[in-house]
Amino acid sequence: MIRDRLLTLGGTLAVAVMATAIFMTGCSTRLIPQPEVPTGLQVAPDANRVDLAMPTFSHPTEITNPLFPISRQASVLMLGQVGGLPFRTEVTLLPETRVIEWEGQRVEVAVSQYSAYLDGKITEVAIDLYAQADDGSVWYFGEDVFDFRDGAIVVTEGTWLAGRDGPAAMIMPGNPQVGDVYRPENAPGFVFEQVTVSAIGQSLDGPLGPIAGGMISDELHADGTHEQKIFAPGYGEFLTGDGIDLEALALAVPTDALSAPVPTELTTLSDGALAVFDAAAAGAWTDASTTAADMAAAWEAYRGGDVPRLIEPLMTDALDVLGSAVASQNAAQTRQAAIEVARFAFDLQLRYRPVVEVDLARMDLWAAQLIVDEAAGDEAAFRADAFALDYVRDRVVHALNAADRVAVHSALGAIQGAVVEGDMAAGAEGAGQLRDLLAGLTPVS
Repeated sequence: MIRDRLLTLGGTLAVAVMATAIFMTGCSTRLIPQPEVPTGLQVAPDANRVDLAMPTFSHPTEITNPLFPISRQASVLMLGQVGGLPFRTEVTLLPETRVIEWEGQRVEVAVSQYSAYLDGKITEVAIDLYAQADDGSVWYFGEDVFDFRDGAIVVTEGTWLAGRDGPAAMIMPGNPQVGDVYRPENAPGFVFEQVTVSAIGQSLDGPLGPIAGGMISDELHADGTHEQKIFAPGYGEFLTGDGIDLEALALAVPTDALSAPVPTELTTLSDGALAVFDAAAAGAWTDASTTAADMAAAWEAYRGGDVPRLIEPLMTDALDVLGSAVASQNAAQTRQAAIEVARFAFDLQLRYRPVVEVDLARMDLWAAQLIVDEAAGDEAAFRADAFALDYVRDRVVHALNAADRVAVHSALGAIQGAVVEGDMAAGAEGAGQLRDLLAGLTPVS
């Protein structure tokens, strides 16, 4: 996929023979034992690498590196396409931390959830582990990877952990310079990437205007292919692509957050989309048409302001699709289009609302999607929706009181049970009950 979790299968991890210490400026510096790279792979010489010295971690979960500010980004939305299909990723900082033992150190790491959706269906989830060293560099301590196909987990081989499968890997230098080389993934046989910094101090076209200080890099993969990646201060990974497949940053908070109430136009869009969803199911086409017209007017008013540039055309297209579906009185198409409009409306509301509130709304939309896919008899999509619900749940349960947490777990358990039994009708019924439950939830502060 676009993250290029490329595997080198069948290889065994062999640690290269190298000195464990060298003298630099009169001080002893411990080096990180390096695994052997795949035979024939043209890697940079060690003289160019900036990730060989063993880092120290005094405050590892305070990840403030401007080009990779994981602990300062509560939620990141990236949009693009893969194979000509719409691609979407949501990156969310989770509230827990973990402790990883590596080379005699016990390092507390931040935990981030990466969720990717291709053509509206979950395609990959990764739980990523990061820590910042005392020199400002950020290190990757592993990931749990789940790749999906037809609503089922089919690949987990990209999973790796520092200290078990290989060394922790630098994912961003503290002060990157042109020509610097580092390996964000350095466990051949599991994962491997090598990055060379191509340019720094670049001006980038950001979600809401120009951004100064961007970094451009070239990424070498285990199969010998290359890919360009761009990083932006205050955002982190900004753009990844090879000219055909592309993933670009659309919005991040709190970087793009505003201290203002949610604009009434965005509320009109989200509330209206949910009302049209219900009206289409009931065959109330006059109501649906009136509401859709109100939504279109609200968008025309809002889009003339400060709108993230990647979301604006997608919302415009989604509203056009919704209007056409309502006009043709096609219930299935109308309900699907209403979900898409609501999703973009809640994305835009991230700038004004706590992330957990938006994620609860996204959870409701996945329950609505499950109901739509059950009605269409799409069993693969039905299973995928249940997985999506499960992972969004992981982002919100910490913000619920004990009783609400139990109720959400129970509702999702019933849906998962229906998936196991292949009982789509029971799953749709459970999704309806979950939507009713979510409508009454209020996150705790």
